[in-house]
Amino acid sequence: MTKSLAELLQKAREYGPLRLSVAAAEDEEVLLAVKEALEQGIATPLLVGREEKIRALAEQVGLDLAGIPVINAEETSTCARRAVELVSSGRADLLMKGLMPTADVLRAVLDKDIGLRTGRILSHVMIYEVSGYDRLFFLTDGGMNPAPDLKQKADIVANAVEVAHALGIAQPKVAALAAVEVVNPDMPATLDAAALAQMGARGQIKGCIIDGPLALDNAVSPEAARHKGIISPVAGQADILLVPDIEAGNLLGKAMTYFGRARSAGIIVGARAPVVLVSRADTHETKLLSIALGVVAARKR
Repeated sequence: MTKSLAELLQKAREYGPLRLSVAAAEDEEVLLAVKEALEQGIATPLLVGREEKIRALAEQVGLDLAGIPVINAEETSTCARRAVELVSSGRADLLMKGLMPTADVLRAVLDKDIGLRTGRILSHVMIYEVSGYDRLFFLTDGGMNPAPDLKQKADIVANAVEVAHALGIAQPKVAALAAVEVVNPDMPATLDAAALAQMGARGQIKGCIIDGPLALDNAVSPEAARHKGIISPVAGQADILLVPDIEAGNLLGKAMTYFGRARSAGIIVGARAPVVLVSRADTHETKLLSIALGVVAARKR
């Protein structure tokens, strides 16, 4: 079972290298991450974007482009399509978003002709290594689905469980988060959480143990759960944190990053191949860890 991001990197080194298609690679932090992934045997890149800019930045960061395909694409939409086509045609194993809007990448991923559709919902899974905890946290969905309904939340859980399984967590514990740990008809998130817990109990959601509603404190802290008298196999032990909407996920994730100094990695799942996707503001370390997560997820499909 993978308990740290260092262990994730090691697992990716064992599984790699896989072929990584990078859309809009003309970004210093992206190329630094690609350089490290190449050096560590995690991934071999195929770079798509403004070729002149890519070559200039590669020289600046010390990335030797000998033997690395660089595909020129000046327009953002063209760049996204060409990067996705490399994956859908079998020439690459996974996709990475570089210096372009997420919407442009997803438009190409969902394209009926050249995209990576599977019929499943696409959702974002972010993994956090938080100081003081003996496990990784899987946060979903803070990057894709603004206000998922009950069915979508069940599918989002299934996607996150798939990632947890890839990291060797056979029966991840899922906390359906809300502001409180009791069902309140005036708080729709608590109703969805209770329904998800019942779906898990009846085997409609598989491969995990799910409970809710749980507030964040009693999802991650055994002491808080005991103090509130919550008896649950998930309380205080959650691996996967299912947020009620994108605002909650975005705020929680950024709070862990900036206040908690957590290290992280993120991918989109539900497509035919993982899509490495983190914020354009994230460091090359986060991007490298995200490539590693994508490699592990791709090899375990």
